[in-house]
Amino acid sequence: MPLPPEFSLNQTDPEIAARVMSAAVAGDRDAQFSAGLIYARGLGVGIDLVQSYYWLTRAVEQGDADAERLRQQVAQQMSDTEFEQGRRLVRQAAVAGAGVPGVLH
Repeated sequence: MPLPPEFSLNQTDPEIAARVMSAAVAGDRDAQFSAGLIYARGLGVGIDLVQSYYWLTRAVEQGDADAERLRQQVAQQMSDTEFEQGRRLVRQAAVAGAGVPGVLH
């Protein structure tokens, strides 16, 4: 689920962000990429690089090359603590069978 056409990159619409997040939690690769973008840019949610990294990693795990590029950009902006928190969420999800531990939605 890519960002809906009515969702501009400068728009902050919590309702659209919530729809994207629902699809991301359900495992939709495009929605996971979009969730990473939403958190990276604060579109309808507060900027959260940890959540961005987590969702982009989920998309990368499904083969999304664009998510890999954006994840690298996000990682460069993260503090060491944020980066470790993002990696911890990814590990927890793997242990939980790709659940979403600690993920705010």
